[in-house]
Amino acid sequence: MPRPRQPGRHRRPEPLAAPEGAPALVLAVPGTPSAATRGLAEEVVSIARSELPGLDARIGYLDGDDSEFPTLQSVLAHAAQERTARYEQAVAAGVEVKEPDGPVAVVVPLLAGPDSALLRQVRQAVMESRVAADLTDALGPHPLLAEALHVRLSEAGLARADRARLFTVATAADGIILASVGGEEAVQAAGITGMLLAARLAVPVMAAALDQDGSIAAVAEQLRSSGSQQLALAPYLIGPEIDASLIEEAAKEAGCSAAEALGPYPAIGKLALSKYTTTLGIAPQQPQGAPVR
Repeated sequence: MPRPRQPGRHRRPEPLAAPEGAPALVLAVPGTPSAATRGLAEEVVSIARSELPGLDARIGYLDGDDSEFPTLQSVLAHAAQERTARYEQAVAAGVEVKEPDGPVAVVVPLLAGPDSALLRQVRQAVMESRVAADLTDALGPHPLLAEALHVRLSEAGLARADRARLFTVATAADGIILASVGGEEAVQAAGITGMLLAARLAVPVMAAALDQDGSIAAVAEQLRSSGSQQLALAPYLIGPEIDASLIEEAAKEAGCSAAEALGPYPAIGKLALSKYTTTLGIAPQQPQGAPVR
């Protein structure tokens, strides 16, 4: 016999699915397109699709070439054409449908923190497409990004995965430089996530700017003068925003080791989806991180 549905608070929530005809989620990818960048973006949208069945998720590149790497403008235009075609086909088939209105897409920048120059570029691309689309903020600051930074540091042997026993790792850092791009606004936003990371690791964390001369070295000196002896650099970046060599140069400047960029960590896909559902008012399921150990 089938078990009866559980009433009250013990009832399992109904799985959330994308509403029929919902706008597309378009991931706006900055930086120079490459096979690695495409692979990263595809993993992010795959995570978003797995969290919301039926989601129409697409990828548009700010510096695309409209062949191998479609530009954000062309992706938005194609989404608009497809929506119009679906409506016209339904009308021709005698199906009573409502004429489509509202945004064709929700554009989510693939950025961990605010970068005014890149966000301006995304906004300009949306305007040039002449497509009705909503644009969200960057993904952070958010506690899930602090979790992702912690994982990347532990993968590099610079932090203990179990924060309660951090100092049992010989290479564990006792001071973290959180490296961002986007100027002072980005540093301030990174500092919020940095406070969450500091609480996880029980070590001081200070944000610095990769794109400001002397910022990394100044923060490294400040951490050392306050007692930290073994520093680590944690890129507060998803990856495509900058040339990876800048991270290596910054680590040399600070005289320390560096973790990998955030990349396609599961939290990135969940946060992109959260921006989308919040914008549309779809009963969003707040993304959850890994359980605290």
